[in-house]
Amino acid sequence: MEDDPVRVENLRLRSVLLIAINEELDFRGLKQKEAAALLHITQPRASALKQGKVNVFRLDTLVDITHRLGLRVSMGVTA
Repeated sequence: MEDDPVRVENLRLRSVLLIAINEELDFRGLKQKEAAALLHITQPRASALKQGKVNVFRLDTLVDITHRLGLRVSMGVTA
């Protein structure tokens, strides 16, 4: 487990987005090749998405993918 709280939070945010992306892909019934074309990523990257390989993706990349699916990302910041 990661000890750096900054990295832990980044991982948490990426995980939330990855789950939302996979739920939407499953809802649409898209195959990896179809998902790759829609999301402007390679088929191996679509495979990594479907396998939940969160460490393969940067946060901004997952935000881009979420947007391409027509999903809206909202954030909150607290002290």
